[in-house]
Amino acid sequence: MKGLINTLRNAAQKHAAYRRIVNEISTMSAREADDLGIARTDAHRIAHQAIYGY
Repeated sequence: MKGLINTLRNAAQKHAAYRRIVNEISTMSAREADDLGIARTDAHRIAHQAIYGY
């Protein structure tokens, strides 16, 4: 049972981190995103790669 709870907790933490990254990128100004060499439209891809590694 502890394993299941830990798995669920870990998944929730990863999802929260994913949402934070998406939110940060999505709310950047175009200039900030350009300075970082990213497009705000790539927020989901960047967040997924950062959190899940693929």
